[in-house]
Amino acid sequence: MSADLILAIDQGTTGTTCLVVDTDLCVLARATHEFPQHFPRSGWVEHDPDELWSSVLAAVADVLAALDAPAERIAAIGISNQRETSLLWDRNDGQALHRALVWQDRRTAQACAELKEAGHEDRVRELTGLVLDPYFAATKMAWVLDHVDGARDRAASGALAAGTIDTYVLWRLTGGTVHATEPSNASRTLLWPLEGGGWSDEMCELLRVPRALLPEVQPCSGEFGRTKGVPGLPDGIPICGIAGDQQAALFGQACFDEGQAKCTYGTGAFVLLNTGPRVVRSEHGLLSTVAWQLGDTTTYCLEGSSFMAGAVVQWLRDQLGIIDRASEVETLARSVDDSGGVVFVPGHAGLGAPHWRPDARGLIRGISRGTSRGHLARAALEGIALQIADLVEAMAADLGRAVELLRVDGGAAANDLLMQIQSDLLGIPLDRPAMLETTALGAISLAGLGVGLWPDTQSLSQAWQRDRRFEPAGEAEPLDALRHAWREAIEHA
Repeated sequence: MSADLILAIDQGTTGTTCLVVDTDLCVLARATHEFPQHFPRSGWVEHDPDELWSSVLAAVADVLAALDAPAERIAAIGISNQRETSLLWDRNDGQALHRALVWQDRRTAQACAELKEAGHEDRVRELTGLVLDPYFAATKMAWVLDHVDGARDRAASGALAAGTIDTYVLWRLTGGTVHATEPSNASRTLLWPLEGGGWSDEMCELLRVPRALLPEVQPCSGEFGRTKGVPGLPDGIPICGIAGDQQAALFGQACFDEGQAKCTYGTGAFVLLNTGPRVVRSEHGLLSTVAWQLGDTTTYCLEGSSFMAGAVVQWLRDQLGIIDRASEVETLARSVDDSGGVVFVPGHAGLGAPHWRPDARGLIRGISRGTSRGHLARAALEGIALQIADLVEAMAADLGRAVELLRVDGGAAANDLLMQIQSDLLGIPLDRPAMLETTALGAISLAGLGVGLWPDTQSLSQAWQRDRRFEPAGEAEPLDALRHAWREAIEHA
C-alpha cells in the first residue's frame, strides 16, 4: 500500500480543523472541533492546553473516521497554528505551568510600555522587524515565569520548555521527544533576528526569557519528527511541514512571487505581501517578518494585522444576539442599502497595524433613532473591510507602488457582501480560491514538499484554483465619505 495522503492539523484560536487531501489537493475528509475560550479578566484571553490538545485528538479521530482509506496511507502530517499564543510546560511530564496566553491577550501592555519608555523599541524593531506590543510571545512567556511560583528557578535548571502552539502540538504528536519550531513562528516571538538566524541572546536578556527554554528551529519543510503514542494514528508518520497560520495561508494561496499578497479573514484579519529574499523595513506601521524557509533559502513578507474580523460577527451573535448564526450576518446586512451613518470600529482587543494601540477599544458611532439591526450588521462588515483598506494602503506606501490584486481566504471570505465592500474600498480585484481553508492547505503543501509528494512550488501554483473574482463597483463619493467617517471614528476608539 502506497502512502500518498497528507493530514493537515490546523490548530486555530477557537478550534482545530483537520483535513486529509490527496496529491491532486482534493479534500477527502474534513473535521473541526471547537474548544473553550477563557477570559479571566478584561483584556486577558487564555486557552487550557489540555482542552486544546483534546480538540486536536477529537479532530484527528473524526477525520480518520470520515476517511475512506486506512490511516497507513498518510504519508506525512503538516501543522499550521495560531501564532504568538504561547505556553510553558515541564519537560518530564508535559504538564503546563499555566494556561496558554493567547495572541489577543493584552496583560503585558504595561510591560511593553515600560520597555518603550526605556528607549528599546527602535532596537527591537531593527533586530526583529516587530514592535513592542503584547501581541507577541516573549512578554507572555516572561509573565508566566514571573507569576508562577518557582518557574524561573525551574527554567534555569533546564526543567521547562516553552513554545508557540506549533511547538506544543509537535511535542505531543511525538510523545514528548521533539521540541522544535520553524522561522515563521520563531519570528513572532520578539526573540528571533530577521537576518542571521538563531535565537537572539540580546533579546532574550532584554525580555527576560532564558534561551534554554526555547525550541530548536528548523526549515518549514522537512522532517521534524514522527508520531508516537497518538490515539488513532500509527506510530512513525513523519511531521514534515510547519508554519504559522498566516504564513501558511500565504503559501497555500500560492503567493510564491515577490509582490503577491493575500488577506485571511479568520478570528482576526491578516494581510501578508511576499517581499522575496529581502527584508522590507516598514515606514508605515507594518511588520517585517519571515514568510517561510525552504532549505537554506528564506522568503520574507510585510504583514498587517487586525485583531477582530470574524470575531466581530461572533460578538454580534454571542454578545448582542442580533443574529443566531454567523452565516446570517450577510442577509441582515443586505437588508439595508447602506450603514445609515453608523461607523463600527472593531477595537475590542485593541488596534493592531498600522495604529498599534493596545489601549483602544471597540466603538460604534453615529447611532440614531432609525438605526436598525441591519445597519449595525452592515457597519460591522464595513469596519472589517476598512481595517484591511488601511493595511493595504500602508503596504502600497512601503512598496512605492500599488497592490494590484489581493487573494482572499478564511471563513469570512465566504461572505460575498464583505468581499464586494472590500474590493470597492481598495479599488482592486479580489480573487477567492476554490478552497478557502488555505491555512491548512499551506501546511499540506509544506508537508507534501517535505516528504517528496510534490517536486517544487511551481507544481503547487498550477494546482491553485479560483472560485470567484470580485471587481470594484462602488461609487467614489459614498466611499470617500465612509473613509472620512472611519478616520474620525478611529481617533476616538
